[in-house]
Amino acid sequence: MDSQPKRAPWLWPLLVMIGGVLLLLDNFLLLDVDVRPYWPVILIALGVQLLLYGDIAPSWQAHTFGITRGSVESASLEIESGELDVQLRALRKSGRLIAGQYTARSRPDLTVRHNHATLRMQRGQSWWLSLAHWDVGLASDLPWAILISSYLGHLEADLHGLSIERAYVSSGLGNVSVACPRHARGIVYARSTFGDVQLSIPEGSCAQITIRTGPFGRVRVDESRFQQVEPGVYRAVNGIAPDSATFTELSVVAGTVFGSIYVS
Repeated sequence: MDSQPKRAPWLWPLLVMIGGVLLLLDNFLLLDVDVRPYWPVILIALGVQLLLYGDIAPSWQAHTFGITRGSVESASLEIESGELDVQLRALRKSGRLIAGQYTARSRPDLTVRHNHATLRMQRGQSWWLSLAHWDVGLASDLPWAILISSYLGHLEADLHGLSIERAYVSSGLGNVSVACPRHARGIVYARSTFGDVQLSIPEGSCAQITIRTGPFGRVRVDESRFQQVEPGVYRAVNGIAPDSATFTELSVVAGTVFGSIYVS
């Protein structure tokens, strides 16, 4: 595994230099202005730092990491991001098992047994002061079992181009967006209790989508691409072969209690 920090931002060094000059002038009575009432500038600087860089200090930003594939033939990924956002996608280049941006001072947990790799990225095991979001790229040439969860963070999983055994993407308060693969061996789950769920189904896929909502949930389905075959169950119109109307190569389950589900 290799990792390297991102380039340090200029904001904090500039503020430290300005603050030092002001204190030096005040100590030598060369400054007629009392600088103490201006301490809320620190809070403003923290807000600007979060907006620009997604973290509150240069050393707490996300770090680039990568793990070579080696002899791994299949893999499982378990992510629990808490309040942090997660973006997942397929890697364009071969040779890496996983690569991306992860919390500073932390690294994913990796175990390999019988050529099967299990990767864990847990917010509780990472540097708690770092608020940088996670960007994860996965090898596209081996099967994956994926579990991603958060209680507040938004989750965006682009599974197109990945070989999926099964996938479960769930958030408590955050929104969930899943770009589904053309086919998957198991079920693809997408769920959010209070947030919205966005599903993107590839054109021509023989997909079946099962939607489960609470009493306050709302459903928006592209009726030009999907037809309702029974309450809460939709099938792709263009993906149903005339001689095999029950064939399904992609099974998706989406759920929410208070949010909206969008299927396109």
